[in-house]
Amino acid sequence: MKRRDFLLGSTAAAGALGLSGFSLAANAPELVIQPARFALRDQMTDGMVSLSPDAPPPILYGKQGEVMRLPVRNTLPDYTAMHWHGLRIANQMDGVPYLTQMPMGEGEVFPYEFTPPDAGTYWYHPHCMTMDQMAHGLTGVMVIAEAEHPGFDSEQVINLRDFRLDEDNQFLPAYTQRGAARAGTFGNVQTANWLQAPVYDHAAGGLVRLRVVNTDTTRIYKLHLEGAEARIIAWDGHPVDIEVPMPSAQDPLLVGPGQRVDFAVTMPGGEGQTVTLMAKLPGQPLRAMAELRAIGPSSARDLRELRPLPANPVARPDLNKAEPHEFVFGWTPEGGEPNNGFCGSLGYNFWSINRTPWPGDAAEGTGPLATLEMGKSYVLRLRNESPNLHPIHLHGLVFVPINSNLRRLPPLLTDTMLLLRGEVVEIALVADNPGDWAFHCHVIEHQKTGLAGFIRVV
Repeated sequence: MKRRDFLLGSTAAAGALGLSGFSLAANAPELVIQPARFALRDQMTDGMVSLSPDAPPPILYGKQGEVMRLPVRNTLPDYTAMHWHGLRIANQMDGVPYLTQMPMGEGEVFPYEFTPPDAGTYWYHPHCMTMDQMAHGLTGVMVIAEAEHPGFDSEQVINLRDFRLDEDNQFLPAYTQRGAARAGTFGNVQTANWLQAPVYDHAAGGLVRLRVVNTDTTRIYKLHLEGAEARIIAWDGHPVDIEVPMPSAQDPLLVGPGQRVDFAVTMPGGEGQTVTLMAKLPGQPLRAMAELRAIGPSSARDLRELRPLPANPVARPDLNKAEPHEFVFGWTPEGGEPNNGFCGSLGYNFWSINRTPWPGDAAEGTGPLATLEMGKSYVLRLRNESPNLHPIHLHGLVFVPINSNLRRLPPLLTDTMLLLRGEVVEIALVADNPGDWAFHCHVIEHQKTGLAGFIRVV
């Protein structure tokens, strides 16, 4: 099957390498949300937010089926809460202020604890003062390892982020009114792991698991690899059990905010040869986001040596018994008021779900967009009535796209659906995790100006 007919969303270790990281099982250290500074370009940028005073948020490592304890301490004067994007965990651990917990004030600690049922690539970010804290750096990657080692020689995490800086390398306002009402306000400094085109060394001829995560507040990346034999092995955390054609410069892979893709990569056999993660950004030539460089004698590994990743324990929906619900994503009807601002109002209201804008995290009398019955199958019809793209994220549940009016979608498990302009996508799921689950656009300016709500599972 040709790639143009079978699309994820196109236009027609870490280990000891790269970001630091640590395991979070029993007796985990506190994760301290704090001010930071870092040289994003040639000079220090002040006013950043991280879990370290001088480094990006670390990779958090866990293992499928094992308890993770993540006590998070807030040292900022602003409120915050931490969300674990893509993890199917208990509702009270999901980190959404006023929906699943009270936000953390300065000096407060929230003892997050959960057992991830699924292996894969996930990430974490604040869900209170979301725009300000994310735009200033507080987005990190989570790696949940499989129960058995999948056979790679090494792995590499790439956290893609924009930052919006002035000529003195200090932060410009994180958003504009014009941007919030359109595709979002884009950064002007593109980074991988907070670095400009970093180079990471891996064994020549070895097999590398490349985990690419888009944690940006706005940008949709058009990605492909150059210089290696590779294949896509996981999408949004979950193993790919069908052949998905590799992207190319002519037909790149769209990866929206919140989405993740895992590649199995065979490193070149020659010392110093490279594999490059390329991105096409609007109005710019192709850009190298990061490189993997071959070192040492070749081990001459082959992709065919890898066993398929084991499937995660996700219930598959019964389409013959699925109940439909429709959600319309578009602009806000005139006269809407900005949200209540307890967790950061942008001062505008441009977007809505089912023509009703989200009134705010702590607004009284706001009910669910839909109430789903525990254990039942559902088909959700997602209709984009705007000319802008929207990565729609559903907390706590996993779904599978089943059809689109614009393209043929592979039936890959996911938690974030990138809706194209004028697209209508039907997704199917089993409502098997009780609670109130946030449902919103992951262009954060859209979320904070109305394009948010929640779905209740009872």
